[in-house]
Amino acid sequence: MLKLAERSLSLLLTALIFLCVQASRAQVTTRSVPVATSTEGARLQFVVILTRHGVRPPISSPDQINIYSAEPWPSWGVKPGELTAHGAKLIKQLGAYDRAYFAAAGLLQPSGCADAPHIRIRADVDQRTRETARAWAEGALPGCHITVDTMATGADPLFHAVGTGVAKPDRELALASVTGRIGDNTAALVASHRHAFEILRYLLTGCGAIGPCAAEEKPGKQAVLKLKSEIDPGRGERLADVLGPLKTGSELAEDFLLEYTDGMPEKNLGWGRLNRENLLEVMSIHTLYEDVIRRDPYLARAQISNLLSHLLRSMEQAVSNKEVPGALGRAGDRVLLVVGHDGNIANVGAMLGISWLLDGYQRNDTPPGGALVFELWKQTNGEFTIHAYYRAQSLEQMYKAVPLSLDEPPLRSRLFLYGYSRADVDFSCSWNGFQRALEAAIDPAFVKP
Repeated sequence: MLKLAERSLSLLLTALIFLCVQASRAQVTTRSVPVATSTEGARLQFVVILTRHGVRPPISSPDQINIYSAEPWPSWGVKPGELTAHGAKLIKQLGAYDRAYFAAAGLLQPSGCADAPHIRIRADVDQRTRETARAWAEGALPGCHITVDTMATGADPLFHAVGTGVAKPDRELALASVTGRIGDNTAALVASHRHAFEILRYLLTGCGAIGPCAAEEKPGKQAVLKLKSEIDPGRGERLADVLGPLKTGSELAEDFLLEYTDGMPEKNLGWGRLNRENLLEVMSIHTLYEDVIRRDPYLARAQISNLLSHLLRSMEQAVSNKEVPGALGRAGDRVLLVVGHDGNIANVGAMLGISWLLDGYQRNDTPPGGALVFELWKQTNGEFTIHAYYRAQSLEQMYKAVPLSLDEPPLRSRLFLYGYSRADVDFSCSWNGFQRALEAAIDPAFVKP
């Protein structure tokens, strides 16, 4: 009898453990599906994904950046600025995850090519944006044909409104806007992040924060902090800019981020000096530059009003299910993927007054493959709501190319649109409120009809 009782107790404990494991798995899965699915009968109607391209090497040539480092920068195996093989793999994983996520929400089929005609992709003309679009499509709908819309020649006004002449901003006003935001004091701006610049110096040269550095004194070398700091009025596509330590430091800090997210061996990460902790520190230089320039309200309105207008028309088309002039794609589309650059995402953030923060990143950071996502949901009463968030793979997921799933999703930060988002758990807002917010942000003077 005693042995029988012990066996019964053992079976009971085994059953309880099994139930706990299943419950734990269910909780993980529930956290990864849209919050709005908890509203009985709500249906995901349409999604806009504005994403940055995948991992690329530095855009500057090795000769241009080797002057700042004691040792030559590593070889990437592709031309400057092009999508890497590791970067393409990460984007495919994002595409596969997006397919699974939207299938769980009822927007797409879990497999097959039936949804291919209802997915619209628009990419900027650069190799890294076009190949990112193709990698996402291959991951989301493997073996299916999805056309990537891109300009055959020249710059695309969706992503380069100023450079293509669609937007003709007041350059004096742009200069004043940037100057006013930093109090006309570029030196103080750099000094406010002195510690981050000292870590950048260590990564580049191996020298400590204090004292002379032999690597910086060699012929042909240049110390970042000894660059002249000044406000530049800009020219051509570039509007006002802050040159010197901030701009150069921002580019070099991001180059270290790109090394890390490309999964380089540890010995090659910052010549063996880069790790996740000091990477986070130096990236504050990059996000500072983004805040000053790409999140400047006037510069952002000039650069991104045209793209934001077309995204709004695309959502209006999804709401009405009728063709709308200026929309990207056709009525009946379910997913619109727009592949651009980190500047495009930062511009939209500035225009809408939205911010995000993901574990392991700086506030409003825009890592490779990161995206602003706007989900259009139709409620049971016929009304539409918008759920917005920023999503990106974690540094660990990118470094190790960790496969994504509903149980192992990318990071996500919900977006709060002041004056329109509800103050509840999902920050959703009504479609009418979202529409008003975008209309108020978009400057018609910078929009191509």
